[in-house]
Amino acid sequence: MKSILFTETGKPTEILKFADSALPEPGPNDVRIKVIAAPINPSDIMFVQNLYGIRPQLPSGAGFEGVGIVDAIGEGVQMRTGIRVSFTSVGTWSEYAIAHHRSLIPVPDAMSDEVAAQLFVNPFTAYAMVQDAGVPEGGWLMLTAAGSAFGKMVIQLCAMRGIKTIGTVRRDDLTDELKALGLTEVINTETENMAARVKQITDGAGVGCVLDAVGGHIATEAVKCLAKGGTMLIYGLMSLQDPSLNAGLLIFRELTVKGFWLTDWMRRVDSQTRQEVAQNVIGLLASGKIQLPVEASYPLEQITEAVEHADRPGRRGKILLKP
Repeated sequence: MKSILFTETGKPTEILKFADSALPEPGPNDVRIKVIAAPINPSDIMFVQNLYGIRPQLPSGAGFEGVGIVDAIGEGVQMRTGIRVSFTSVGTWSEYAIAHHRSLIPVPDAMSDEVAAQLFVNPFTAYAMVQDAGVPEGGWLMLTAAGSAFGKMVIQLCAMRGIKTIGTVRRDDLTDELKALGLTEVINTETENMAARVKQITDGAGVGCVLDAVGGHIATEAVKCLAKGGTMLIYGLMSLQDPSLNAGLLIFRELTVKGFWLTDWMRRVDSQTRQEVAQNVIGLLASGKIQLPVEASYPLEQITEAVEHADRPGRRGKILLKP
């Protein structure tokens, strides 16, 4: 079978290789999936660079989620082949992938392959983080890198819940699109003072929560935007730089700064909560109430072009690999 592999960690465009691999056989509690499509997410790129919460066991496949057809089942699995599923695994950028049967989510007919391929990482993270943020209807939530696929998902979820949002961008050409999705206010961090603008927008109160994907200077400034008792949830480090935290702000505003990783959240909550989130996310996506745009699709043979496109500024949708 055709797949994407890497034998060393590093820059994705340099180390990811299109290769022939043996067709894998499912073990106990596993299934084999014929992959239809898989997205390129920031977590995938961090994994390839050995910057993620789990470390690659070299040689390794790449890609954490996708959509496909159950092709073969292992011992102990009570399901039939031929079912279309969203799934998570390591090595979804391949013609076939092995996944634990508990990672599978049956996909409704109304959901396209392009949406189903993105069903887990961004939608579940967005839904869980908006829940954990604890911002009430009418309150303010701020998110950095608002133009990302994840940011767009958060904006739409907050708009449905009546939560007002402030999003940071580096280019003004995203403003109209983000406003159309429901973003309340936009701050261009290249031309505006973030803390001053947030103070102006919120009449001096600040925001109840910040969802940060950038780190570095942006996160440092974003902490200043929190209201008394506010929380920053850090879920990414796009700048590859740690923020500097002002101890005085943390003490006298009683602020909380903590990390968020979907893998740990899924372990932490009970099965009923996971099922409720899955049902809500599937319902929103299948109905079209939440949009997950795709900008381009590539075959596995064009992995270098695909990851370059995924890293391109100004991208307006997810990049998919279609084996």
